[in-house]
Amino acid sequence: MPNDQPARRGAPKGELRSAANRGIARFWRWLRAWIRHRRVELVLSFRVTVAALLSLALAQALNLPLPLWAVLTAVVVTQMSVGLSLQATFDYLAGTLGGAVYGGAVALLFPHANEVTLLAVLALALAPLALIATIVPSLKVAPITAIIVLLLPSMTHASSTASAIDRVLEVALGGATGLVVSFVLLPASAYGLAIEAAARTLERMARALGELLAGATRGLDADQLHRIQDGIGHSLVRLSTVCAEAERERSARLAAAPDTGPLQRTLLRLRHDLVMIGRAAIMPLPDALSQRLDAPLAQVAAAASDYLRGSSAALLARRVPPAFDAVELALDRYVGEVAALRREGLTRGLPGETAQSFFSLGFALEQMRQNLKDLDRCVTEWTRSPRQREDRKAAAADVGEGEG
Repeated sequence: MPNDQPARRGAPKGELRSAANRGIARFWRWLRAWIRHRRVELVLSFRVTVAALLSLALAQALNLPLPLWAVLTAVVVTQMSVGLSLQATFDYLAGTLGGAVYGGAVALLFPHANEVTLLAVLALALAPLALIATIVPSLKVAPITAIIVLLLPSMTHASSTASAIDRVLEVALGGATGLVVSFVLLPASAYGLAIEAAARTLERMARALGELLAGATRGLDADQLHRIQDGIGHSLVRLSTVCAEAERERSARLAAAPDTGPLQRTLLRLRHDLVMIGRAAIMPLPDALSQRLDAPLAQVAAAASDYLRGSSAALLARRVPPAFDAVELALDRYVGEVAALRREGLTRGLPGETAQSFFSLGFALEQMRQNLKDLDRCVTEWTRSPRQREDRKAAAADVGEGEG
């Protein structure tokens, strides 16, 4: 008995240490997963911080009157990708230059010695620029710059011309600093972000397609459809945004990558296919049809969902897409079963809405077959190396010349 006493006392301490170790391990696993999930956001935070600090140091070294505007500009133009940083820098500099020139000209042409004349001059400077900013959103900082040029001299006792020149210099310094940081410090290509957005969209589509076809013969209600397809539209909007940034990089020759248009259009058509399948799945089929079509539709759902997930993984890994044979076989089996049902006369006498849903489902699946083939070509093109794409273009040009 005395020998057992230390063991009893030591057991709770060991259990506490073991529980603490498990808690620490779970925390580190969660932290690593969170860092992987938020990698792009963390990198952007780091770049913004470095750009702000560097622009402040440079503004102080150059003795600029208000380093604040250099810092703010650096923060504004340091964006998620190089393409977006280019666009933000151009927009900010164009708006600043336009606002400074117009605001300075108004200040010189219309002296404002008292509060009443200052109000009139401010209205004269602000109204046209505010109208232009609503028409051309890229110039939205022009009214702000004009206000600064007009009002700041009364506080700093500097001339309007000097104020306008200082604003342009400060914004130019901040824009250049932010742009350089975006290019040099852990640069993020918009094409990489576009690939990630496309891959996430394909994953969502794969989940939605599996659930839609699983309930196609039994019928789905509107709430189920909204839940199943929730998020795909937002993913496509995100993809459109980053693809626009990628096209800016391509037009500026900062990236050797394919046109983003075909991939965007293919994913949008696949989204339309899912909408059509969802509408067709609202109306349940008669038992005689559903019993025959359950197995073929399950094969289509499994093959097409696996293909979408495989295409997502291929984009992320920059490898060739998976084989399309399983999808073709599954769709052919479904088409064959539908043809057999029609030969046996089981589709005759279906109520109008049921018949419409039945044939709409077949049409949507055929459309999906074609769009999945387009997806195969898009993924193949996106996963080629730049050298392979150039060789393919050269070969196509040679064929065209030979035919000519």
